[in-house]
Amino acid sequence: MEIRKDLPEIFEDFSEARRNGFISAKQFKDQNKPMIGTFCTYMPQELPLAMGAAVVSLCATSDETIAEAEVDLPRNLCPLIKSSYGFGKTDKCPYFYFSDLVVGETTCDGKKKMYEHMGQFKDVHVMQLPNTQFGEQAFELWKSEIVKLKELLEEKFDVEITEDAIKSAINLKNRERSALKDFYSLGKLNPPAISGGDILKVLYGSTFKFNREDTIEEVKNLTSRILDEYNAGKKLDSKPRILITGCPIGGVTEKVVKAIEDNGAYVVFFENCMGAKAIEENVSEDNDDVYAALAEKYLSIGCSCMTPNPNRITMLNKAIDEYKVDAVVDVLLQACHTYSVETLTIKQFVNKEKNIPYMSIETDYSTSDVGQLNTRMSAFIEML
Repeated sequence: MEIRKDLPEIFEDFSEARRNGFISAKQFKDQNKPMIGTFCTYMPQELPLAMGAAVVSLCATSDETIAEAEVDLPRNLCPLIKSSYGFGKTDKCPYFYFSDLVVGETTCDGKKKMYEHMGQFKDVHVMQLPNTQFGEQAFELWKSEIVKLKELLEEKFDVEITEDAIKSAINLKNRERSALKDFYSLGKLNPPAISGGDILKVLYGSTFKFNREDTIEEVKNLTSRILDEYNAGKKLDSKPRILITGCPIGGVTEKVVKAIEDNGAYVVFFENCMGAKAIEENVSEDNDDVYAALAEKYLSIGCSCMTPNPNRITMLNKAIDEYKVDAVVDVLLQACHTYSVETLTIKQFVNKEKNIPYMSIETDYSTSDVGQLNTRMSAFIEML
């Protein structure tokens, strides 16, 4: 297929930061390499990486294009879905604009129906994700979907994706995940070495890097430098330690992190999609069946779209202990039904089994609730 390389007509209207995003993406595309956009951590990035493509996250985190999205989509829909669709529709996101293929997945009803509309202006492939992590049928379905994606990429881009190339990509992603895990594990230090806001910026920014080897080295060097400074005495004050769980977080939803850290606490661990949920575990490099290895790793991600979802509890249990967490904040995006329903399970676990406070926050991509967030967080942290 022909790889998109031209800039959008509205390029000159963009802010400098966004223009730089377009230029960076275009420079990559000028190397005649494809770019694959994804919305979810379930998508096995190793497959497009094995053919030399870049993989970028398309989950939008701003209300800038929601009004345009609501021309096509219902207003009472998750802001992440509306924002992502809006940026794709308006050509305002450099990564969506330059994506040669968007790979979606059936994690939630809103997204899978949105993909039908998105398919009218973008090439979209939807992976059929099972709604449970248990049983041979669920595993074999997801494995077959991974093989199907591999075959689609080969046909669409006229390449051969060999198992050796997939093994190399698995090793690359494992090293990237390990570097990022070492970085966010700085949150175990008490008192902290860096704020949760800074941890999130690095995790979020890493999803837009085109050269994974550079990302690995940058993150390793950053971790090493912070540890050296910490050991030399550069430490933050001791404050209550918060774990954030729930819906994807980043962009405007950083207002929750800011509200926590402006009111006397630090976020030391992010369980969300942007954090440990997708990074904590690597793909097995000992399994000769690369598709089974990929299926095992990605199907084990503890998302609320899974029924039941014990892996989320397992990660929370481990993180609360290892990061010496004083309280848990569950971030919910409006109209995200699966995470909203699962709050009861998380609250019962945190309160009754871990014996620490829990708070759930429902928000969207506007800034209208910043004052309310600060008021609630101030009272919650004062209680700690």
